[in-house]
Amino acid sequence: MHMQLLNNDRVIMFDRTDFGKSNISLPDGKCRKDSTGNKVDCTAHSVVYDILSNTFRPLMVQSNVWCSSGAVMPDGSLIQTGGYKEGDRRIRIFKPCSDCDWVEVENGLAVTRWYATNHILPKACRFWPRLVIVESKTISTPFVFIIGDGNFFIFANNRAILFDYSNSKVVKTYPMIPGGDPRCYPSTGSAVLLPLKNLQASSDEAEVLVCGGALKGSVAQAKKGIFVSALDTCGRIKITDPNPQWVMETMPQARVIGDMILLPNG
Repeated sequence: MHMQLLNNDRVIMFDRTDFGKSNISLPDGKCRKDSTGNKVDCTAHSVVYDILSNTFRPLMVQSNVWCSSGAVMPDGSLIQTGGYKEGDRRIRIFKPCSDCDWVEVENGLAVTRWYATNHILPKACRFWPRLVIVESKTISTPFVFIIGDGNFFIFANNRAILFDYSNSKVVKTYPMIPGGDPRCYPSTGSAVLLPLKNLQASSDEAEVLVCGGALKGSVAQAKKGIFVSALDTCGRIKITDPNPQWVMETMPQARVIGDMILLPNG
């Protein structure tokens, strides 16, 4: 499931469309055909929730949003891209208004996107790293943050780079996170860019925190019915340091497929 807080204090929620009907009917007799074109579905797979009134309004998402990715634009619109099957080249737009619904562009993407990551660029353009190949393994949904110099910090599996997207080149390679265990999908941990420091100096101090994930080989073990514990460690690294190094911490509990968000107090 995807969830996004909008600038009008509503929360939009949406989920995959190929897992059966929901318990919420679409209004006004609206229906859609599934990806096979054989089954008709008249239920909602997206709603917008009004926090203050504790009410929701069903929305009509028209394609499969499973493992799509998105970001909120400066005008408050949510742009959601890619997905599964008929949704893998879709661009979906939702504007926060009282009666708006999803608007979809069928072939809005030049290539398919699934398990991708979106990020807003300084000029409100968008960046879509799809996947990264690390040690002959396909790692999806990398952690991506833009820093003060305009470059992207990209973390995939157990390693990270600083990427100059304007010139399409790697400007820095960071050391492997201690232990070398994977932190990105399918061994999904979470990451956050901590509040910037030294804002009055000539350059900011940027630090990234990566938590959770799974031990090496966990996915292969799970396919055999053997389930091992997730990782209970976090690594933080000052990505703007001349010689950045990971500092490891231990959480009270292991975490996998989690999310992190900064609170207003930092």
